Amino acid sequence: MTECTWAQSSPAMQQYHDTEWGKPEHDSQKLFGLLCLETFQAGLSWQTVLNKRAAFEQDFQNFEPHHVAQMTATDVERLMQDPAIIRNRRKIEAAITNAQAVLQLEADGGFGQYLWSFVDDQPLINHPQTDTEVPATSALSERVSKALKQQGFKFVGPTIIYSFLQGAGLINDHVDGCPFK
Repeated sequence: MTECTWAQSSPAMQQYHDTEWGKPEHDSQKLFGLLCLETFQAGLSWQTVLNKRAAFEQDFQNFEPHHVAQMTATDVERLMQDPAIIRNRRKIEAAITNAQAVLQLEADGGFGQYLWSFVDDQPLINHPQTDTEVPATSALSERVSKALKQQGFKFVGPTIIYSFLQGAGLINDHVDGCPFK
């Protein structure tokens, strides 16, 4: 069987691929956490994010949106001093802004329901023959990116959103022979 070759780069990547990536996630808090991690990954490798995920979860209180939304400039400065996470001020501030935007969606059913409405609650299936055939963006990621920006989200360009949609299982891009498709 052919597996997604990117997952074979390390044991942590294999574990992430086999147990999390592409599994449909509906929980708003977990989706917010994944969005934060995808934001921090921009320009870096997913391996780097996985290596720092535990520290992110600790510093961002398990990505509980109510807590993150209340973070202050003092919290930003504290996080900027923590070498266990990716210290990028714009990304930290985006996480806080995005938590506030997630909370705004609660009245309409929550972040999970909002996201899944873009795919009518059914993952989009795309089983390419090889990893190289997986696109970096799509019409869906462009549409979701635009909608999130209109909701006040930051650092949510189409490439970040495509990767987020894959990770959250809204898009299933496991290669054709992958046993986890």
